[in-house]
Amino acid sequence: MIVIPAIDLHDGQCVRLLQGDFNRCTVYSDDPVQMAQEWEKQGAKRLHIVDLDGSLRGTPHNRQIIRNIAQKLSIPIELGGGIRDMDIIDDYLTAGVEWVILGTAAIRNAQLLKEAAGAYRGRIILGLDAKDGMVSVQGWTEKTSFSVKDVVDSVSDLDLAAIIYTDISRDGMQTGVNVEATKRLARMTHIPVIASGGVSDINDIRLVSEIEKEGVIGVIAGKALYEGTLSLQEAIAVAERADS
Repeated sequence: MIVIPAIDLHDGQCVRLLQGDFNRCTVYSDDPVQMAQEWEKQGAKRLHIVDLDGSLRGTPHNRQIIRNIAQKLSIPIELGGGIRDMDIIDDYLTAGVEWVILGTAAIRNAQLLKEAAGAYRGRIILGLDAKDGMVSVQGWTEKTSFSVKDVVDSVSDLDLAAIIYTDISRDGMQTGVNVEATKRLARMTHIPVIASGGVSDINDIRLVSEIEKEGVIGVIAGKALYEGTLSLQEAIAVAERADS
């Protein structure tokens, strides 16, 4: 299992939101490229980036910063936020991003997800943001009528790299990963699952590693790393021990 540090971009800065609320935003760095390099230095094998402004506005907003990070790092990047058409997907994947995450676009435009997954096999990730089992979109500001199971069933035949499952009631709150919901999702699909939302300390890494056998290949950590309640190096060590 891999531990994936998160960098959320807002107005060119590295930030964290509480439950996706832009009014509850904490800035952790005004140099996201340097922050990305620091996570790589500490042993990260993969980086998770979200263009928060893109998620809200529906179009990329921090594109140059993302390109700069991709050029500076030797580890792969997964990226989401504001990616709504094939031109943007093409642009990012040719600029050095390894995986593109489709969230809102995947829910609102199933054809785009199908086309992207066909054109870039194994390089498209489905981002599922949910609360109480129901999927939300548009930077978590809109709740849909789709359940997590509805969406997972609809993508079962696509060649996706993974599904990132975020419990938005926990994201940025450091209240613990929703392990049970993540496990249920993993059991619904053959597609690898990445857990997200609520990581608070090393115990969450241990708990998620216990469901790796269900198909959970990684966990994304954000605020806990920035607040210092979780050491990336310790988290990686625990995750790697679980693999042995």
